[in-house]
Amino acid sequence: MDDLAAQLADYLADLERYRMPFGRFEGSYLDRLPYEYLHWFAEKQDGFPGGRLGELMQFVYETKACGAEKVFFPMQKARG
Repeated sequence: MDDLAAQLADYLADLERYRMPFGRFEGSYLDRLPYEYLHWFAEKQDGFPGGRLGELMQFVYETKACGAEKVFFPMQKARG
């Protein structure tokens, strides 16, 4: 359980600072990307981008897909 909590903390810490580096939503925080946009990546043949960016985008997508996006609310509220 500690491993899962640590992984969640790492994801959330990175999501506080990562922004979309390209495309229609360039400059947006990843947790603010629309579900439909993330779904498009999930359905693409090559999927999400590589590296940490892709991992975080997939995490946000899966979190939103299962209806757990409340986990992002405190962070979003802090950013305004």
